[in-house]
Amino acid sequence: MWSLVLLLSSVLAPVDAASLLFTDATIISYDFSTNHTQILRDSSLLVQGDRIVELYNGTTPSSYPNDTTVVNATGKIISPGFINTHHHLWQTGYKTLASNTTLAQYFQRYGEFGPSIQHMTAEDKYLAQIAGALELVNTGTTTILDHASGDSSEETEDSILQATLESGVRIFHAFSVHDLGTATNWTVDLQIQKLRSLATDPRLTNNSLVNLGLSFDAFPSAPKSQIEELWSIVRDNDLSLVTTHHLAGPYLNDNSPTLLDSLGWLNTSTPVIFSHSSFISSSDIHVLRQRNQYISATPESEMHYGHGNMYSHLIQDQASLGVDTHFTFSADMVQQARLWLQNLRLRLYEKVLKDLQVPWNNPMTTEQAFHLITRAGALALRRDDLGVIVPGAKADLAIFNADTPNLLGAEYDPVAAIILHSNTGDVEDVVVGGEFVKREGKILYEGYGEVKRRFRESARKIQRVWSEMEWENYWEDSLFLGVTEYGTAEEIDTQRG
Repeated sequence: MWSLVLLLSSVLAPVDAASLLFTDATIISYDFSTNHTQILRDSSLLVQGDRIVELYNGTTPSSYPNDTTVVNATGKIISPGFINTHHHLWQTGYKTLASNTTLAQYFQRYGEFGPSIQHMTAEDKYLAQIAGALELVNTGTTTILDHASGDSSEETEDSILQATLESGVRIFHAFSVHDLGTATNWTVDLQIQKLRSLATDPRLTNNSLVNLGLSFDAFPSAPKSQIEELWSIVRDNDLSLVTTHHLAGPYLNDNSPTLLDSLGWLNTSTPVIFSHSSFISSSDIHVLRQRNQYISATPESEMHYGHGNMYSHLIQDQASLGVDTHFTFSADMVQQARLWLQNLRLRLYEKVLKDLQVPWNNPMTTEQAFHLITRAGALALRRDDLGVIVPGAKADLAIFNADTPNLLGAEYDPVAAIILHSNTGDVEDVVVGGEFVKREGKILYEGYGEVKRRFRESARKIQRVWSEMEWENYWEDSLFLGVTEYGTAEEIDTQRG
């Protein structure tokens, strides 16, 4: 543990204070008796160590610990840091390569089974991981469930984990066990050995920020003995969580709640997060509620790639939100909540409009959207100390400047102000575990300039290599995963001719 503390202190440049006192702010707290946000105005918040210890409703305390740094937060909105429950941080170097792609093309070009195995070095993945984590924290995201599928060798896994540890962000490192075929010597057996090793790694045991989990996508096809071995590792080492991709429908990928429940993975204290669940069934919905497990919907991803999310809103009471692949679009969790909210409003309005009726009510509130990126994320992770601003919770905070042109006058409803009016430029400060990681609009990671320089070189190389590759037309004379027919989406042109 001490070695990790020294490591983190060497790469971060936090404000050096044992206590932080934010005064005269608008604070978005939480009332557990009503399960709703509670707005505290002209109020103060005291942080000691990595936790919130006191809220002062409408007042500023006259006394506080001697080692306290006082931060005048007049005109600021203090929100819980945002929780992202599905992400692949290692892919940052692909940025803008897949701006007009599909999920089928993603599998061919950008996923864990594609050319990254041969063409991305451990250094590339280290830089992508650290750049991605800092990109997210810049937006106010303080907790990330990283489906860490970039491991194609022990060296690449080590580099990804090292960047994760150095980032200063709260990350659930869900190590991927996946059959990469003959493209690498990184066999499933070696991966399982590595998982066992990580479970006792002193850098991770009792780590307050980085927690080890498992990501696994082969529940329908893996040998029973392999699934049982993985569960024994999860159970015996008390891993923080399990996550799996679940699409179903034409995409097949059916790591479903119903299947995992039949395997005995859901009725335990271990959280299991199902990513996307685009074609979730009635049986799956029942199981999630029965076992109190959650999905992670990724609105922009599901629009961009064509996963769809036709049914996932039916389990919103057991849902959280994620970004998925920030190399293709925004890493901003507020944007994900906004897209989810407005898309769902439109779809439910259209049910009324198709009967030529006029909707009299709004289907979903801004507070519900805010819930999905704060408290709901914590519930998915089974961490009551995250996603809320209350005494005893972790001091993970996103602090918005409410004096910007787009937030000016929006103090009446600070939740709506964030969800519908804010942008990343309004996020002035970010605190993770009681430490500033962004201050006055600047990332505090020591050596960030050098990281950016090295990452640009890595990204240029990756983008050049991928742009020079010749790709087969996978949709011609073949089926998706050998089963589903490809279809042609209507293409829209904004110009004549």
